[in-house]
Amino acid sequence: MMELLKRKNFSSGAPFEEKAGYSRAVKIGNMVFVGGTTTTTPDGVVEAEGDAYGQTKIILQKIEQALKQAGARLSEVYRIRMYVTDISRGPEYMRAYSEFFKDIKPVITVAEVSALARPAHLVEIEADAMLGSYLVTT
Repeated sequence: MMELLKRKNFSSGAPFEEKAGYSRAVKIGNMVFVGGTTTTTPDGVVEAEGDAYGQTKIILQKIEQALKQAGARLSEVYRIRMYVTDISRGPEYMRAYSEFFKDIKPVITVAEVSALARPAHLVEIEADAMLGSYLVTT
């Protein structure tokens, strides 16, 4: 039983992770938690500036990569949290989101916030996954 409580941290390689003390993802037992992810590259560039669809797509690709690094798949994601700076752009965020999760259908929270870490960030996304979980259809 103690084997399930082992913890492993995963880095995206961004220098600020080490400086500030956080991980892109943490795996504990069969659970994987991907922290708030934006389009900022390791060298500090915000990708897809001004493009809500583009930022969402890039972030979900980064989340998928972090999940793979931790041994998980998108199909094992059960919760998504999206923080957006302009909820009126919801259709743009959700168009990209549906390209990844339309058939998986995790629970989702979308909340408008007054600001994210950088003014150019339009969206930040978190994901939780459970290894070995699968969709039961009736």
